[in-house]
Amino acid sequence: MIKAIIFDLGDVFINLEIKKSQDAFKKLGLQNFTNELQQVNKQYEIGVISETEFLSAFAIKIPNATFDEIKNAWNLIIGDFPQNRLDFLKSLSKNYRLFLLSNTDATHIEHFKQKVGADFYNEFKKCFEKIYYSFEVGMRKPNVEIFTYVLLEQNLIANQTLFVDDKLENIESAKVLGIQTWHLQVGMQDITDLITICKLS
Repeated sequence: MIKAIIFDLGDVFINLEIKKSQDAFKKLGLQNFTNELQQVNKQYEIGVISETEFLSAFAIKIPNATFDEIKNAWNLIIGDFPQNRLDFLKSLSKNYRLFLLSNTDATHIEHFKQKVGADFYNEFKKCFEKIYYSFEVGMRKPNVEIFTYVLLEQNLIANQTLFVDDKLENIESAKVLGIQTWHLQVGMQDITDLITICKLS
């Protein structure tokens, strides 16, 4: 019996606009994300480098772009958050212990808060017992250690816990610990289908 649910954020609640961000970077002169930039992104997601250091790494590749232009292009990935998903989450919080576990950075979260507004964000935040942002806890998925950390801190029993994510690698890591999972298929399924698909009461 499922007693707790751990959710991802991007493409589960927030629609991600990856192409918009990529197109904006191309206009600034960055044709693709190199392995170097991907590693910088991971460092920023676990909080070991600052926003300035993160933006500086991009500025080296696109020297004609300002920090503001780089930041704006980076934030274009944050799309809309449909109201019906928040309503569903609020309803779900009455019957289950809910947690959020997201690979993200300080820049994206600040933009997310501004985009949806303080009232919406606070309603969203109140649905969870605790929110785990990778840049705050110093770990990121798919590392098994972050799942272990959440389970231990919250005294969760793995086989009574459901983890929802759109990335298979993250799902596979959770399974290693015996956590129940739902690999959400973006574009074909919606988080509001959870009760039906996962056969929750």
